[in-house]
Amino acid sequence: MLNCDLHIHTRYSRDGESSVEEVIRRAELVGLDAIAITDHDTVEGALHALAVPSRVIIIPGIEVSTLQGHLLVLGITTPIPRGLEVTETIRHARTLGGLVILPHPFHIWRHGVARRQRSPLSEVDAIEVFNSRYIVGSANRKAARIARRIGKPCVGGSDAHNARFVGYGRTLVDAEPDSASIIEAIRAGRTVATGRMTPLRTYTRQSLRNTWKKFTRGMQPR
Repeated sequence: MLNCDLHIHTRYSRDGESSVEEVIRRAELVGLDAIAITDHDTVEGALHALAVPSRVIIIPGIEVSTLQGHLLVLGITTPIPRGLEVTETIRHARTLGGLVILPHPFHIWRHGVARRQRSPLSEVDAIEVFNSRYIVGSANRKAARIARRIGKPCVGGSDAHNARFVGYGRTLVDAEPDSASIIEAIRAGRTVATGRMTPLRTYTRQSLRNTWKKFTRGMQPR
């Protein structure tokens, strides 16, 4: 079983705090076999990571902002436009050969798609049932219950925005040690989601800072 973190942000995300190199070094330190770089609405962080020498397998990806919420797409190096309907985004991702994961589908304030629209639950390849950035865990438990009910593969990710939290959310994958094999194993459901909570103080601090950034951007003259 390979130890993977399938949801990580770098400074290529507007709210990311660590460099690509810092993320990869942390992944090596905590014993991960593979990581997915999934910056918000850009593949630049993933492309950068692919060029960094490391024993850790890099799975390129992106977290796309759809009209209904966020969507993870793994295994692609071509950006997907933000602001599309979630079903249109899924179709676009499939034309690129991407693996489509619904992240934090029921998290309040986290752009969870399933809080607004349930149909994407049946359309994606996998559902993130463990996201380490939560307060009480009810959203993760709900995602796990529904994923099992509809027979979708379950994955976990740290959703780390700082390198020190890489590996807090993990997916154990029964696959050969390469990106393509890991993606196919996830599609086949050979996964176990696990992890631990990001410290509440850190999660709260990051959330407040991101809210302030959005507020100040809205106050800037156009």
